[in-house]
Amino acid sequence: MGGHGHGHDHGLDAHGTATGRHRRRLILVLAITLTVFLVQVIGAVVSNSLSLLADAGHMLTDATGVAIALIASLIAGLPATSKRTFGYLRVEILAALVNGIVLGVIAVVIFAQAIARFGSEVEVQSGPMLVAAIIGAAANLASLLILRSGQRESLNVRGAYLEVLGDLLGSVLVIAAGIVILLTGWTPADQIASILIAVLILPRAISLLRDVVDVLLEASPKHIDVDAARAHMLAVPGVTAVHDLHAWTITSGVPAFSAHVTIADEAWGERAYHAVLDELRSCLREHFGTAHVTLQLEPASHRSEGEHVHR
Repeated sequence: MGGHGHGHDHGLDAHGTATGRHRRRLILVLAITLTVFLVQVIGAVVSNSLSLLADAGHMLTDATGVAIALIASLIAGLPATSKRTFGYLRVEILAALVNGIVLGVIAVVIFAQAIARFGSEVEVQSGPMLVAAIIGAAANLASLLILRSGQRESLNVRGAYLEVLGDLLGSVLVIAAGIVILLTGWTPADQIASILIAVLILPRAISLLRDVVDVLLEASPKHIDVDAARAHMLAVPGVTAVHDLHAWTITSGVPAFSAHVTIADEAWGERAYHAVLDELRSCLREHFGTAHVTLQLEPASHRSEGEHVHR
């Protein structure tokens, strides 16, 4: 045994990523979304409804986002190489980034078109508008139920879930506008519904982008309290110091953790070394839910006097 102990506990099975586990759900939602998109486009053309067209545009964005997530999950399954030691797992996060940006652009375009349409005489056919919006609402509700469990685990599934949720609310707004036009003939209700749909989309885009940026900047995962992790590790018998501690997310559902751990010289026997390493791994897995752990163990006597230690 050399002067350092280096322990790994890998959890990088690509098929076990959060998006990969819910791939079938995403495929089903993609089929539903594309079908409803076509129905809403036809309805928007027939009824001349901007809000229905806006909702159709958002449905297309949903379909694109789900397709990106599916493609990314397949790419993420490619094996790691000597040049890409984590494989292509981060592709899923880049897909979520594209999804968030597209969401924001759609929101701005819808808002601008709705404002430009005010003051002009526009005839809207409320009948086809209502039929298409009701079909869209029913399909969105079904998609929400399909994605509900997976959205807690994967940023890509969450992105799809949030988009479908926004679409459901958008469909409700279109239905409300259609009812107003049907009963009163007041067509500006269509533009108002379009603006509200844009307002619904933008905060969700910002929320998704914020989470993506946290992953890309390697911020600590929300479920891992680094200070608490250090305290738990220091409580393991034989451990005297923990430094260079890092926690980050490789992709949704795959947190990673690394640290340098100093062990008292008297506890540095072969048997004690492995016992300490096993207890540290078990502690991190049980209390902080991280399976990909890299720990560098060293005896207290190894650290030179002038060594700079990062926390």
